[in-house]
Parts: sequence; structure tokens; C-alpha cells
Amino acid sequence: MKKAEVFEPRSKPILLFDGICNLCNGAVDFIIKRDPKNHFLLASLQSRKGQALLDHFQLEKKEFSSLVLIEGEKVYLKSTAALRAAKKLNGLWPATYIFIIVPSFIRDVVYDIIARNRYHWFGKSKSCRLPTAEEKTRFLD
Repeated sequence: MKKAEVFEPRSKPILLFDGICNLCNGAVDFIIKRDPKNHFLLASLQSRKGQALLDHFQLEKKEFSSLVLIEGEKVYLKSTAALRAAKKLNGLWPATYIFIIVPSFIRDVVYDIIARNRYHWFGKSKSCRLPTAEEKTRFLD
């Protein structure tokens, strides 16, 4: 029997993403380019660590339609996760955090439409994104 992973809070926020979604992988590349201070650790939702984190926070482990941001023991999903992540990026991206004033049930309608159609519009990979040698320190797995 496989031993369950134990969650240990990290000093850096963790972003979990759909590893086979081309849109999500593009978003990871976008974040990496605009996060030179390495604010985030990254992992795919499908990875061993991603699944362990989903299990720890009692989140759905088979439906990967949400970006997940873990900050300490707090979990943020969908548009809230995206806005909180954008707040730490270079350039004008932190300014998008102003949209946090829009109630999440409204923001998440747009998020859900994109999430529901992301494979159709952007395609999907046969396997999860693998980090390059330079990116390895940014990924949990």
C-alpha cells in the first residue's frame, strides 16, 4: 500500500494547473516569464504532488477545471487564484487585481466558460508539461 503524502506548508505560494491543457501550459509559461523573483512553486493537478495537495485540501481529484493557488493553509480557486497570482507578476499585471472587487460568483462565470471550452479552443497534450532544466527548481515534481 502506498503511503499518503503529507502536506507541509511552503514559504512560497503553490500554483496547481491542468498539465495537459494547452491554455494552462501557456499560462504557466506566461507566469514563469513574468515571475523573475520565483514567487511561485508550480505543479500539475495530475502530478503525484498535485494529487496529494488536492487530497489534503479535500478538493476534486479528477476534474481539473480550476487553477488552484495555495498560500500557506489557504486555498484559492478559479478567478480568485488567477487574480492573486497576477498580483505578484512583473509589469502591469498586478493592476488586474482591482477586479477582485467584482464578486467571485460573477468573475467565475467567465472563468467557467473558458474552463469548459479550453480543450476545444486551445487543445490538449497527451502528457503533462515537463519543466526544462532551468525551470526544475520552480516545480514541486
